[in-house]
Amino acid sequence: MKLYYSPGACSLSPHIALHESGLAFEAVPAPTKTHQLPDGTDYYTINPLGYVPLLELDNGERLREGPAIVQYIADQAAGKNLAPANGTMARYRLQEWLTFIGTELHKGFSPLFNPAMPAEAKTIASDRLLSRLKWLDGELKGKTYLLGENFSVADGYLFTVTNWASKVGVDISGLANLAAYRARVAARPGVQAALKAEGLA
Repeated sequence: MKLYYSPGACSLSPHIALHESGLAFEAVPAPTKTHQLPDGTDYYTINPLGYVPLLELDNGERLREGPAIVQYIADQAAGKNLAPANGTMARYRLQEWLTFIGTELHKGFSPLFNPAMPAEAKTIASDRLLSRLKWLDGELKGKTYLLGENFSVADGYLFTVTNWASKVGVDISGLANLAAYRARVAARPGVQAALKAEGLA
């Protein structure tokens, strides 16, 4: 398998999942600014949408979209318990979290990275995002991870997007449950390995 990623972007989530899974893979940098791979290939020839992550399977098939990719990875390494079994309520809870992280948090950060976004719009986006993060902080009370005691691919995704808070001036320092959770996730060897591979450790 090949994972196309850009350091610190949302592709860190499947990068974490791959390190946690123990599956063999190759990580290929696909910088979001240049869209040029290390061998000179134009990344748009691999993903016409131009963004990361993209997972290329050994048979040449390609998967886009982080939440789909991390569930595929989890299902290839069933013994690692990175996702509950398909068809169970626990699996739907995982999908519920992946959707919330993707639509309410990940997309919530997007306007804050846009230099063309007016200051007033950024304030509105930041306030909305912080309200979601405060709700999340309450949901994490008494939990080790999002689904309870077991680390899942949703945790890698949440860790990835909450890493962006300091980069865009969203102050999450007062969210004690989230801070403790982030420290637990960051301490995992698989997470450390992914951070190191992307030059973020």
